[in-house]
Amino acid sequence: MTGSDNGAIETYFRNDAPKDVRQAIEKAKKDDILNPSYPYSERMKGKDYDAEMDALQIELVKMQSWLRQSGQRVALVFEGRDAAGKGGTIKRFRENLNPRGARNVALSKPSDAERSQWYFQRYITHLPSAGEIVFFDRSWYNRGVVENVFGFCTPEERERFFRQVLPLETGLVNDGIHLFKFWLNVGRAEQLNRFLARETDPLKQWKLSPIDIAGLAKWDAYSQSIAETLTRSHSERCPWTIIRSDDKKRARLAAIRTVLSALDYDQKDRKAIGEVDASICGGPEMWDS
Repeated sequence: MTGSDNGAIETYFRNDAPKDVRQAIEKAKKDDILNPSYPYSERMKGKDYDAEMDALQIELVKMQSWLRQSGQRVALVFEGRDAAGKGGTIKRFRENLNPRGARNVALSKPSDAERSQWYFQRYITHLPSAGEIVFFDRSWYNRGVVENVFGFCTPEERERFFRQVLPLETGLVNDGIHLFKFWLNVGRAEQLNRFLARETDPLKQWKLSPIDIAGLAKWDAYSQSIAETLTRSHSERCPWTIIRSDDKKRARLAAIRTVLSALDYDQKDRKAIGEVDASICGGPEMWDS
């Protein structure tokens, strides 16, 4: 965040945030969930989270060993509004995996040369090879949402994207890639509260960008683009998994459990994995604008 942007989140909070959002933040206690439609009123206790996460980390290591030995390929797409928890969830997936076989892909804006290419071309080169798991921290779905909201693509380009995306993903799945598409869904008050925390934390200010700040006033435009994208790019073969991420701990556990539950790796311990929390994790019907 540049010096000229310093305090921009606080200014938005004081002057432009909807009244109900501002009041939810001001009245909240430390562990309160700010979204009234979220199925839990308080955040998950750290002790419970740590115990469940430790068990899942062991299963992730087993899963990676199976990937290396079997040559299977896994691609995980993480999408969501800014501050929805994408990076933190990916970090928990990767923290005990061998980094040589677990890559993170977070592409910057396309170069002039890349803009002249087929839209999907720069993403295709990062797909997993045998034995690899690849995490896309944002993906080709930028065109469905962010580019549309900010006018970075034309309506015709976006329509072409929607015509091509499911056939492309279906081809990847038919070729043997295990594709997981996660949409992390965060409420408006929680998103703004996380932005406020980032703005005052010198270790996290780098996470804020001019796009983040400009996007605060475009909540409804984002909601419309998200709803259309989820509807038009969901299929039985290439489904979206929506995770309500107002509580980061529950969201991380749900994402990891979704992947481990779907893969038939060696020495799988279903009891250790547990059940995916269906109250915060499901299909597109789980999305809450």
